[in-house]
Amino acid sequence: MRITTKGQVTIPILVRHRLGLLPDTEVDFIVEGNTARIVKVESSTRESRGERLLRHLRGSASTGMTTEEILALTREP
Repeated sequence: MRITTKGQVTIPILVRHRLGLLPDTEVDFIVEGNTARIVKVESSTRESRGERLLRHLRGSASTGMTTEEILALTREP
């Protein structure tokens, strides 16, 4: 595995899955002598990926229909 000119390295998918490293996951590097460890930052105050998605979508629906009209669609055969 090589480091790119931008200092980037690809974490293998099996490692990402095992450690739960999703896009936008915060990580930290711990340097000990000639060794570097990457660790997932556990922070309960940080907004989760799902919370960010819901915040982004909140208020974006625009069907132009009332609640009763939408419910009527679910009741029709």
